[in-house]
Amino acid sequence: MSCCSQCGKQRAALKRCSRCKQASYCGAECQNAAWKGHKKSCVTLADVLEKVNAAHLREDWRKVLKWEGRMEDLMENQTDASCISVLEAFSRSHTLGRNSTGNAEHALSVVRLETRRAEVLGKMQRFRDQGAALCRVADHLRLLDDEQEAKGYFLRARKIAEAHGFFSVECDACLGLGNLAMDGGQQEEGVELLRNALVCVPLCEVDDSGMELNVLQFFTRALFDTHAIDEVEPLVARYLDAARAESEKKGRLQMSELSSLYTSVRLHEVPYSCPPRWVAPPPC
Repeated sequence: MSCCSQCGKQRAALKRCSRCKQASYCGAECQNAAWKGHKKSCVTLADVLEKVNAAHLREDWRKVLKWEGRMEDLMENQTDASCISVLEAFSRSHTLGRNSTGNAEHALSVVRLETRRAEVLGKMQRFRDQGAALCRVADHLRLLDDEQEAKGYFLRARKIAEAHGFFSVECDACLGLGNLAMDGGQQEEGVELLRNALVCVPLCEVDDSGMELNVLQFFTRALFDTHAIDEVEPLVARYLDAARAESEKKGRLQMSELSSLYTSVRLHEVPYSCPPRWVAPPPC
């Protein structure tokens, strides 16, 4: 038997709120008595779905996660496309939560949500998105220090990329696998995987300057670690140009530009100098 949301009495037959379908009452008397408090949370599933999908700003992640308890209700009797939208909204919010708070519980939630999203995407034959979701799972498993499990997801993503010709997924998968190999002391394998990721960049079906910067950052670092200086030199100018373009696009100096300048300094062993638009904070 269920309990009345107002008086708490157990009854075999309660009447649900016709709007939100969440609260249950003995009858009209209990429902009227509860309305003052209940009206704040009495929203339809369509209202909740609209709020969840409309939240895109960095500060909105907490607003979205307060509805996570109703996630299954949101996806009940919905199309696969709508379920994907709900899962993505909660996953994105947990990612922002992880970045904002450093709480590993958010990373665990992203792994759970993106794994489920990847299954639905595969069912819909949206293989590029499925591969990207698997790479996202692997990235968060790395944050949780589960490198073996992360490797498995990167390999699955790479297999999908090779089967369907998605170079963006191939790039992400090789980047992740290359970094795992470098961390594990398998430098030769790591450098080769990172080199493959860089080859994929101009072939990608999506235009993402951040992808090129990411690969160049890790690839140049790997080449330094393996003392392949001759191979680093022609990449430095490309790295600097891509980083400066990113700063121009964003309208402010990005950390990627500082990182590219450090790479140039490291190569040429010259004194480090910040770009002129970098304004140092006043001394304490």
